[in-house]
Amino acid sequence: MGAEALAEEHDVAQPHPPIVLGLQPSALVDHVARVDSSFLIHIPGEPGGSIPVAVEEVEYILRKMNTHVLTSPDHASPIKTMAGGSVANTIRGLSSGFGISGGIIGACGEGEKGELFFHNMNLNGVDLSRLRKKKGHTAQCVCLVDALGNRTMRPCLSSAVKVQAEELTREDFKGSKLLVLRYAILNLEVIQAAILLAKQEGLLVSLDLASFEMVRNFKQPLLKLLESGNIDLCFANEDEATELLRGEPNADSVAAVEFLAKYCKWAVVTLSANGCIAKHGKEIVHVPAVGEDKVTDATGAGDLFASGFLYGLIKGVSLEECCKLGTCSGGSVIRSLGGEVTRENWQWMYKQMQIKGLLMPDISK
Repeated sequence: MGAEALAEEHDVAQPHPPIVLGLQPSALVDHVARVDSSFLIHIPGEPGGSIPVAVEEVEYILRKMNTHVLTSPDHASPIKTMAGGSVANTIRGLSSGFGISGGIIGACGEGEKGELFFHNMNLNGVDLSRLRKKKGHTAQCVCLVDALGNRTMRPCLSSAVKVQAEELTREDFKGSKLLVLRYAILNLEVIQAAILLAKQEGLLVSLDLASFEMVRNFKQPLLKLLESGNIDLCFANEDEATELLRGEPNADSVAAVEFLAKYCKWAVVTLSANGCIAKHGKEIVHVPAVGEDKVTDATGAGDLFASGFLYGLIKGVSLEECCKLGTCSGGSVIRSLGGEVTRENWQWMYKQMQIKGLLMPDISK
């Protein structure tokens, strides 16, 4: 298919399959900036969401945002560029923060942005033997963060290289235990193919609902995925949960987690500053947030919550402890700009885990 494994080119040896695989069809580079909220009215879509935009719109936003950037004494630069994408954030968090081996299935383009993605993920110990390198552009996303830490995301995926459904093989999934997915209508075919192959290899499948716009605009394909019975774990935030139950008489977070639990073994709804609610079997738990008093940037909060929760799931701890691990992990990333946890903030998380008596990862930091 005109693709080659990046790990071969860079001589990366991976003797054992990663425990967790993340399907991110297109490698992604994030441009994260703190901006005045007035800037958000000049870009397409609603503030707070995540809708795809064209290359020209990304270039326009990047040009214009410099005049709306907010400075802060806490940051050397109000703009950061890093490897990104929801699934990549979760897998990187599992690897670098929790010592759980993780790998990425996807594709990146040639050139500077593709190399940036590769080197950042590789530096964090992520298995890239399933990341294909292709001729073309690497996907980008502009993440605009207001003074309150709320983020508005505008990904540009349409012209980027991606792994196709027919490129996936059972060998990609063999020996792994869990597949992490993010719902996206543009990737529906490859998502469906990945789920089928993952199930043939006995993997659990975790699905994140992505954004309230994605749920609102493409609800029926999402419901088909859930109704298939192949989604073992589903993560939704409060806005996504509201969209999922729009039109229902009771559309609160409890109703949403009950709805998801009809189809998934584990159902989780994150509630920002109010923590999370989760259900497994007949058990429902509600766990408060951690670190919400110091929100610099909400980018990656849900992704890193998933890292902590999945770490707990892999280690076999209780549902409540999985949620507590998730809130500690999610609380760590919101303390600085972007979806990558800094060394200092990992240390903050470990301290919170110790205070709460949670299972510590076997990792040296």
